Amino acid sequence: MAEKNFFEPKQSLNIKGRLIDLSRPKVMGILNITPDSFYSNSRTKSIDEALAKTAQYLTEGATFIDIGGYSSRPGAKDISEQEEIDRLVPVVASLSEAFPEAIFSIDTFRAKVAEATIQAGAHIVNDIATGDMDELMFETVARLQVPYMIMHMQGTPQNMQQNPVYENVTLEVVDYLAKKVAELKALHIHDVIIDPGFGFGKTIAHNYELLNQMEAFRVFKLPVLVGFSRKGMIYKTLGTTAAEALNGTSVLNTIALQKGAGILRVHDVREAVECVRLVEMLG
Repeated sequence: MAEKNFFEPKQSLNIKGRLIDLSRPKVMGILNITPDSFYSNSRTKSIDEALAKTAQYLTEGATFIDIGGYSSRPGAKDISEQEEIDRLVPVVASLSEAFPEAIFSIDTFRAKVAEATIQAGAHIVNDIATGDMDELMFETVARLQVPYMIMHMQGTPQNMQQNPVYENVTLEVVDYLAKKVAELKALHIHDVIIDPGFGFGKTIAHNYELLNQMEAFRVFKLPVLVGFSRKGMIYKTLGTTAAEALNGTSVLNTIALQKGAGILRVHDVREAVECVRLVEMLG
């Protein structure tokens, strides 16, 4: 029976005994506790700012708030594990106290950071490296028994955009994630969300090929998260800037929803919620 349940389409997440319905797409608001994230308006410099931004996101319709203390933009500065913990734990503790019904995910590839922030009140681990940058991550998530978001990335944030090469980007991303899902299943981690990793070790052409073939990820029968928000695949294509990329973000979010995306990770929650509502009108 466990085998059957694992491979049926996931329609919910277990958040500390609370079931979150995923039968309709959800929106995740990005909360960066960093001084160097690629989109300057997303940088949060204090707990008060984090509280205000979270309140805004929740009012606008976000189901999840994704909190990051390590910038993963191309060429980002590496910071220590302790600095990441010091940035995140006070924010998570304050937010979980102020918004006890909210659901917080932690954007980290480090097991100790994941554990410290879950203990501080977070609910989900969002790992851009899917265990490849910390060999303790899988066993830590299994022990914590929290939902786990896994993403494909070629390389590291410091070098991922130097020269990404694929023979077949969609096939290689699906194959990578399939192997990881099998490992997680063996560890009895069943609340898994997959992320193709748009913008992480991929050229603009790779990103659009992945988006065009996004139906391929339905093979997992797991929720699919997409993160296009204000990224270079939008503003470089249009010859603009991240600050001018909201319209393009909404276009790609709409396409992704039509191709099966279950979670939109965004800087602009209200607009993403509108995308979900309008696409749902198509039936």
